Amino acid sequence: MKFCSWEASRLLRLAAPVFFAQVTLVMMSVVDTIMAGQVSAVDLAALSIATGLWNPVVFALLGILTAITSLVAHSFGAKQDHEIRGHFQQGCYLAIILLLGGLALAQFADIVIDYLDTTAQVKALALDYIDYVQFGLPGFIIYTLLRNVAEGKAYTTPALYISVIGLLVNIPANYIFIYGKFGMPPLGGAGCGVATALVMTAMGLSLLIYSFLSKRLNGQTLFSAFSRPQIKAIWVQTKLGVPISLAIFFEVTLFACIPLFIATLGPIAVAGHQVAASVTTLLFMLPYSLSMAVAIRFGNLYGQQDFVALKRCLGTSFLLAIAIAVFVAAITYAFRYQISSLYSDNPEVIALATSIMVLACFYQLPDALQVVSSGMLRGIKYTNPISYITFVSYWLIGFALGYVLGRTDLIVEPMGPQGFWLGIIVGLSCAAVMLIFTLRRRLAQAPFNF
Repeated sequence: MKFCSWEASRLLRLAAPVFFAQVTLVMMSVVDTIMAGQVSAVDLAALSIATGLWNPVVFALLGILTAITSLVAHSFGAKQDHEIRGHFQQGCYLAIILLLGGLALAQFADIVIDYLDTTAQVKALALDYIDYVQFGLPGFIIYTLLRNVAEGKAYTTPALYISVIGLLVNIPANYIFIYGKFGMPPLGGAGCGVATALVMTAMGLSLLIYSFLSKRLNGQTLFSAFSRPQIKAIWVQTKLGVPISLAIFFEVTLFACIPLFIATLGPIAVAGHQVAASVTTLLFMLPYSLSMAVAIRFGNLYGQQDFVALKRCLGTSFLLAIAIAVFVAAITYAFRYQISSLYSDNPEVIALATSIMVLACFYQLPDALQVVSSGMLRGIKYTNPISYITFVSYWLIGFALGYVLGRTDLIVEPMGPQGFWLGIIVGLSCAAVMLIFTLRRRLAQAPFNF
């Protein structure tokens, strides 16, 4: 692998706005966690369980729409701008289907929550959160649609602008609805659901307005002469997006479902895991942003049929991923105590969270390599292997091993949350190996000539 400073500069310019946008979005979750944790461990546990149910569904549904980014990137690279409007409009029809599916799934949340072995108070707060947050799904789908079009055109800054608006709405909304200010009832951790719904709506409307004001995004053209639904075009997007969606679902649920399986260990175990998961999710935005930039860059270069530049981008991307992984691991280890103390003042929660964060240092390298490899595969529209590789790695290997270590004595005495995180390390390592092998095999085929 060779490192190209110009290519690295290009990737970082694409990744930087994505990174700050994603950090801002994750910061909303961090704010939710901190503010709920300051109320009580019960509120924090309820928030962890509720987001553990809601987030996988939302991100899996919206993951299907990420196919638009690859399609737009190819059309943009090939200078076929007329195709971009068609991708967007057919994506709108697909988004309506996904919206209805997401709202339908939310109605079954009470059934799942009732089966959890936890206190009635935690169950009630978790269900209230989902009841509130679902009203923000239409706004978030609008935001996702327009963001995917913008990023497919290598225009990554709008997401940053809009995410700042979201954060500015999130903090006061959390304060009002968690603690019951300005005449609102105090909802505790469930108030984060109201705040998140307001944030999603504000972000969707803001990006919609921005699209009509921006010449580069050109919202007037996107919405003009709206075509009828085309089953073939919708199916192409679905076929390309479903493997990406499944990969996102498998990865999100790997972390999000752990609280459901450690709920019987009490609020301290759930809260400690939630703190560590929140921190590592925030730091994960560095390799994830690089992955997004790589997918965009690969898509543009593939559309241009510039395979020499594609090979140059590959080597540079992997070397950047390694550097980012080392940096993230160092930050996690060095500041684990200070960061954990921001979330909770409970010594037991802090002790558990910091021990988990030490384990998280060990999966940074395989995680960075696997997520960048996935971005490359998305960029060349070869997404089918991503879904089954992530399923096997995350669930059949990672989660299964984590459950054995965390909840049983088949290998060692039950390790609780730490056992699940050891499983995550093994699962992500397997994913990295399989995705890199798949990418190498694919790029060795014509017309790539790698």
